[in-house]
Amino acid sequence: MNTARSSALYRVAPLSSSPRSIANSSLSTFVFRRDIIIPNRRRISSIARNEARLGGIAVNPSLKLAKKPNKQIRMASKITDWVKPGDNSGEFKRQVSSFRDWISKEPGAKFPPEKGRYHLYVSYACPWATRTLIVRKLKGLEDFISFSSVHWYMGENGWRFPTPEDTDAAGENVIPDPVPGHEKYTHIRELYFAVDPNYGGRFTVPVLFDKKTNTIVNNESSEILRMLNHVFDDQLPSEYAKLDFYPEPLQSQIEEAHGWIYDDINNGVYKSGFATTQEAYDRNVTALFDALDRAEKHLAETGGPFWFGDKITEVDIRLFPTLIRFDPVYVQHFKCNLRDIRSGYPLLHLYTRRLYWTHPAFKDTTNFLHIKNHYMRSHTQINPHSITPLGPVPDILPLDEEVNAVKAALAK
Repeated sequence: MNTARSSALYRVAPLSSSPRSIANSSLSTFVFRRDIIIPNRRRISSIARNEARLGGIAVNPSLKLAKKPNKQIRMASKITDWVKPGDNSGEFKRQVSSFRDWISKEPGAKFPPEKGRYHLYVSYACPWATRTLIVRKLKGLEDFISFSSVHWYMGENGWRFPTPEDTDAAGENVIPDPVPGHEKYTHIRELYFAVDPNYGGRFTVPVLFDKKTNTIVNNESSEILRMLNHVFDDQLPSEYAKLDFYPEPLQSQIEEAHGWIYDDINNGVYKSGFATTQEAYDRNVTALFDALDRAEKHLAETGGPFWFGDKITEVDIRLFPTLIRFDPVYVQHFKCNLRDIRSGYPLLHLYTRRLYWTHPAFKDTTNFLHIKNHYMRSHTQINPHSITPLGPVPDILPLDEEVNAVKAALAK
């Protein structure tokens, strides 16, 4: 049973009930940067300085200043450079989200909770974006916040909007940008540049957008999840208003769980899969499976069906998107293959299936077509021929079925 694995160093997030002090627990999934091809030497120097300030830059050894032949110009790395070129650690380092405003019920708030005012841009492929769709549906906010999904493919220009000609990205609201005035937008990056022409950060999803002022409110998934928990409660039927995914008695335990689940599981699969050295991979995949062991043990102690017993909390909403992607994608694509969920973690397997099959908010926001195609066909540095595996079959097992190995073990 993997006796060679070392014990994980569990990291605990700071405890706080303030939404603005959420630990960096769900920093957005992907590093998105624009490609820059500018022949003007002065402009190149300006871009290089700006990118150096922001981090995530690559060295282009063939590009030199004419008057300084020994000086290399540092250019923005590709969107698909998951580890910063030249970083000998081989570690994938997720960066901090840029837009951090809040919808608030406070008098005079910049972004008040007005029905129909906000739009949520997501990708069904992205686990960080999926958590915001889950809470939107759990809280009954479908008529309050509209949403649309980008196409699953992410190329060198980042996430793109689907076109009417696309026939390979089926799903609810997989449509061109539906916000009035955005009819010519082809990529999420255009949304960012329209808000800030000098934007130099990442082009990520989810994006919570204010249609009234035509600006981005927030692009940090953990904060969007937290604000949607209560900000529209005064306008909701009691059955939805009473739902609280961050209840005060559990807040310290929720934050503690977020700390190690984010670092070692949610982000751990990426740190394993995007590692460019054996040492970085070994370290992170070991920490990942130590954390999965810890999660399995927790469920054995609490009895489920949810992380804290009989009530869904933020922990469930944030853990599920990683678990549901684990067997179809992370096992083979990210080499997270010490065990799979369906045969190696019976309680996590049951936990994931219960959420999927008994709660439409989890099932209806899971799109395996987008999930598998995105990872397999966008990460060409990992999968250069974009071969998409057919398995596992099925993507998720029914509640009353087990894989043959588990059946045999149960029959003993």
